[in-house]
Amino acid sequence: MGTSAAAAEPRELKRHLGVFDAVVIGLGSMIGAGIFAALAPAAGSAGSGSGLLAGLALAAVVAYCNATSSARLAARYPQSGGTYVYGRERLGDFWGYLAGWGFVVGKTASCAAMALTVGAYVWPDQAHAVAVAAVLALTAVNYVGVQKSAWLTRGIVAVVLTVLAAVVTACLTDGTAQAARLDLGTDATFGGVLRAAGLLFFAFAGYARIATLGEEVRDPGRTIPRAIPLALGITLVVYAAVAVAVLAVLGPDRLARTADPLAEAVRAAGVPSLAPVVRIGAAVAAIGSLLALILGVSRTTLAMARDRHLPHALAAVHPRFKVPHRAELAVGAVVAVLAAGTDVRGAIGFSSFGVLAYYAIANACAWTLTPAEGRPARIVPIVGTAGCLTLAFALPAASVSWGAAVIAAGAAGYALRRATTHT
Repeated sequence: MGTSAAAAEPRELKRHLGVFDAVVIGLGSMIGAGIFAALAPAAGSAGSGSGLLAGLALAAVVAYCNATSSARLAARYPQSGGTYVYGRERLGDFWGYLAGWGFVVGKTASCAAMALTVGAYVWPDQAHAVAVAAVLALTAVNYVGVQKSAWLTRGIVAVVLTVLAAVVTACLTDGTAQAARLDLGTDATFGGVLRAAGLLFFAFAGYARIATLGEEVRDPGRTIPRAIPLALGITLVVYAAVAVAVLAVLGPDRLARTADPLAEAVRAAGVPSLAPVVRIGAAVAAIGSLLALILGVSRTTLAMARDRHLPHALAAVHPRFKVPHRAELAVGAVVAVLAAGTDVRGAIGFSSFGVLAYYAIANACAWTLTPAEGRPARIVPIVGTAGCLTLAFALPAASVSWGAAVIAAGAAGYALRRATTHT
């Protein structure tokens, strides 16, 4: 009886998502809390307005290469798991495992950090409690089906885009903005541009969510290659407009010293009443990022559990909702515990390193595609791989050390598992 029940349990997810929903999920991941917070440290690293804008452009180029490689691979392998699946199929089991390990561990910490960001904006004195409540609520939304998550993400994206449009309008129409503050004539240092690009890159990284949901996309061969560049292109336009508007009001030095740059920009532009709206927008954006992160981590967990790199029980698919319910509950539980007991916002540098390693493996996989398999132009995976590795090692030394330690721990765990399995 138990065997037949297990055999009858569904193992594949249901394909609900079309191009529009896939683009919205990508936007919800990218146009998240990062744009509200990343500009200030990026401006500090760049040292000038021209350096900040050059860093944004460089981050966009690397993101475009990663997105193109990911789109071609996702169309070829429309399964949950993203680069974990591509690495396994194109480079071998070890490389797939390493990509999945870096993604799951790093992004789980990112989930906790984003949950705490929600708490900090909504109720600073009870940030941990709000963070846990947000994780539990979004896990429940994900549990009842990816369509519910897509509907919620539509509303989140609409709110965030409206707030960002209000910020740009306020900054550029008040008369406070000055083109000279963009500091375009100042020479930017190469190292400063690289560090700024490394910080800004992760604001673009949400397109991976579309790839990791490949098993839930209708007509993936058509949908994914359209959705990923569309989401990335819209995000780049929005980020560029916000960066120029805020720089024109604050200038690079003041921007670098500001903890809440968008709210500070609207206050400086003479619209202080808009600052609370910006804070609400930041909280909603953080919720959108958290929702998409939990989706992505749970799908990669599902794929690794199917191959028994993680407990096989996590590979179950809910018979009614057609979602990886055990993986979602496990991810939600771990994130809730982290958000309740620690403040990981300042200690997740290794996540940045892990994400860049993940995309470097994705580009290496894309290099192995044949023309018949939809291989991108050769320059795309070359620039993508080189860009990922360059930005990874341009990160602060602590981030590189943490990241290398996490990757090494994953490799050691893989080797130990292989050794015990074959003895």
